Amino acid sequence: MAQTIAVLDFGSQLTQVIARRIRECQVYSKIYHFSTPAAKLREEGVVGIILSGGPQSVYAKTAPHPDPEIFQLGVPVLGICYGVQLMGHFLGGTVAHSKAREYGHGHLTIRKPGKLFAGLPRKLRIWNSHGDKLTKLPAGFTATAVSDNSPFAGIEDAKRGFYGIQFHPEVFHTERGVDMIRNFLVGVCQAKQDWTTKDFIAHAVADIRAKVGKSRVLLGLSGGVDSSVAAALLHRAIGKQLTCVFVDNGLLRKDERAYVEALYQRNFKIDLRVVDASPLFLRRLKGVTEPETKRKIIGRTFVEVFEQSLKSIGGAEFLGQGTLYPDVIESVSIAGNPASLIKTHHNVGGLPARMKLRLIEPLRELFKDEVRLVGAALGLPKEVVWRQPFPGPGLGVRVMGDITAGKLEILRNADAVLQDEMMQSGYYWKVWQSFAVFLPVKTVGVFGDERTYDYVIALRIVESIDAMTADWAKLPHDLLQKISSRITNEVRGVSRVVLDISSKPPATIEWE
Repeated sequence: MAQTIAVLDFGSQLTQVIARRIRECQVYSKIYHFSTPAAKLREEGVVGIILSGGPQSVYAKTAPHPDPEIFQLGVPVLGICYGVQLMGHFLGGTVAHSKAREYGHGHLTIRKPGKLFAGLPRKLRIWNSHGDKLTKLPAGFTATAVSDNSPFAGIEDAKRGFYGIQFHPEVFHTERGVDMIRNFLVGVCQAKQDWTTKDFIAHAVADIRAKVGKSRVLLGLSGGVDSSVAAALLHRAIGKQLTCVFVDNGLLRKDERAYVEALYQRNFKIDLRVVDASPLFLRRLKGVTEPETKRKIIGRTFVEVFEQSLKSIGGAEFLGQGTLYPDVIESVSIAGNPASLIKTHHNVGGLPARMKLRLIEPLRELFKDEVRLVGAALGLPKEVVWRQPFPGPGLGVRVMGDITAGKLEILRNADAVLQDEMMQSGYYWKVWQSFAVFLPVKTVGVFGDERTYDYVIALRIVESIDAMTADWAKLPHDLLQKISSRITNEVRGVSRVVLDISSKPPATIEWE
């Protein structure tokens, strides 16, 4: 078993990104609840601890605090943002509200490289997100770096192996952030870099077999990356005990059903059943405009369809899903975790009490890029592994406002034009995601000598690594012009095309 780095989760939306960066360094990481007893960490043989960021102040009544004994384990500890404030608070320093809240891009000046900043330039751009900061260091600590508004942006007690940083090294926006994490893992903790995708598959297969035994698993297959990799992983583990169900919910992309059927007939030996439930979904969504309500209706209806599918396969004990960590972290509730709710994902949150199936989600702790690596290692074709993400609720969350068959048809045709041009230009494989959004507003246009009054299509094209942060893609103007021209000329009902140039944060990738 690889050596373990424990990441204590204090509610940051980026906790899993920390774990992911650790795995990028080929070191095994495991996320623990913030209150995990030091004795348990000792029993599991952790060689280092990272304290995550979090949304609260260390002085808040509901602030999440760790077991103080973690500082007595004799293993290195790295505090990030809220984590460094906790470290200062528990070891005798002082934390106070900052007069100038630091959020977004900032500048770091390294005063003393030490082991954490070894080999890095003296000045770096960093990403901040904090309102409190250390104002007095605990005994034994020295300042190693400063930022625009913090004299203790980097601190260390090298003798005890305690390090802290007031910014987020795990996000893409921080220059050389992964190098800082690697320095802590290898230079401070002396962890071995022996964790690979192959290891993940081996452990996942063993876990699936232990959990499932001789039972049957029903998997909702969408044809996207997540469900396809989940299917391949489950199939490797349990073979014929897996049955996949593809549900046509009426919210699919153009010709999606035919594509999926042909794809799996050609590449897999998996038991695949196709269910046309589009009338049921569209009937239940009629007149619904609120995004969360849409998602919940779609989620509940999926569950019902799967329940009905049980009869045709002779029963199953487990429901497999391709849930990823970004889905989980955006759906988490304050009641179970200090993180804040962003939006509900249709395949997150468990099953209704009446349903006898138990969930099995082999990809639940992975990010999309890690899932792609797993898919490639399992031998899935490129057209599956590198397919762009598609939301579980489908076009239901890309039609703003109420959903009708007519609006869906307009959106399908517009999106098909976009995907065609992205494929032809090669940009489909260069960006994270590209899709069209239907806006429920009409604007005046002119076709020939006639006045028109038709709908607006928005284009959302973003670059990202893990979907936790994203920026709009700067495509060539001539390509954008061609896409717009084709949509307005070829898709009836559209008079205008606009481009979404929002980043995440503050926007999310999907509009709903």
